Amino acid sequence: MVSSGGRVPATLESVAAAAGVSRATASRVLTGSPRVSEAARDKVLAAASSLAYVPNAAARSLVTRRSDTVAFVVCEPEEKFFSDPFFATVLKGAHRIVAAHSLQLVFVVVATDEDRDQLERFAAGGHLDAAMFVSLHGSEDMPARLDALGLPVVMAGRSLDPGAAGLPVVDVDNAQGAGVATRRLVERGCRRIGTISGPTDMAGSMDRLDGWREAMAAAGRTPHEDDVVTGDYTVEGGHEAMVTLLDRGPEVDGVFCANDLMAAGALRAIADRGLSVPDDVAVVGFDDIPVALATQPPLTTVHQPIEELGRRMAQSLVTSLVAGEPAPQHVRLHTHLVVRGSA
Repeated sequence: MVSSGGRVPATLESVAAAAGVSRATASRVLTGSPRVSEAARDKVLAAASSLAYVPNAAARSLVTRRSDTVAFVVCEPEEKFFSDPFFATVLKGAHRIVAAHSLQLVFVVVATDEDRDQLERFAAGGHLDAAMFVSLHGSEDMPARLDALGLPVVMAGRSLDPGAAGLPVVDVDNAQGAGVATRRLVERGCRRIGTISGPTDMAGSMDRLDGWREAMAAAGRTPHEDDVVTGDYTVEGGHEAMVTLLDRGPEVDGVFCANDLMAAGALRAIADRGLSVPDDVAVVGFDDIPVALATQPPLTTVHQPIEELGRRMAQSLVTSLVAGEPAPQHVRLHTHLVVRGSA
């Protein structure tokens, strides 16, 4: 067959001939197999580039039994994904790595049992090679279900599902980050420090709450029972939680919020009471998303490398798919405090 430009498309055989290797060696190189020498790999890739070789995806999938598709699975309703820039930033980092390895990334929302069953059928049908999971709640069992199908899986933060024990995890030291945030409030001289935690069915939220408690204990503080209010990682949830916190203890003069969106809501609630930040109430968030620079005053927060989180998750899967090597079991990224006007 001749292309529209009159040029005969390159074939696997012509690439192998140009590289001076066997067809089998050329095939292994072009399907990402690690079982080739670096010299042979360089020759085949150079030949494929010079001949403008385009692999036949259908034929390749028959040989490799791969779809070259990776799922980015968010275990939240769609509206939560689109309202929280955290998810888009993780997705951005993941896409860069996946695309660099000529893989496709598909976005999947898992919020209902129907969603779960549909994803499992899709994976069982051979349409997925691997999956990364973000925002796991409670005993969410989809990572374990896809692992049982033989797919490489990686999670952003550990899961509370016993079936997911041992699966690869990429996260930050949430307790340490929360401790740094709380110590900032202690060092400012705040006398009564409350916290707005994330959902109680998420491991990361509970780790941040533990970090707050540990830092308070280390500072010789005994928190009031009313100084902990649970939020939902949204601006409105943070506003409502801050109203509750001030109603319970009007003398609260420092607050650690488990994410920046809730901190933004807390700032609004504080302003609604006619109080100033940080003079009357100091506030520290967690994430360092763009909203932290847009609040009044700008938000002091714990920076976590969100895009790097996505990159490292994707790299974990690429390691399994392309290199054929086991993924790291637990990658922990560093956090640091970014001091701005709110504390």
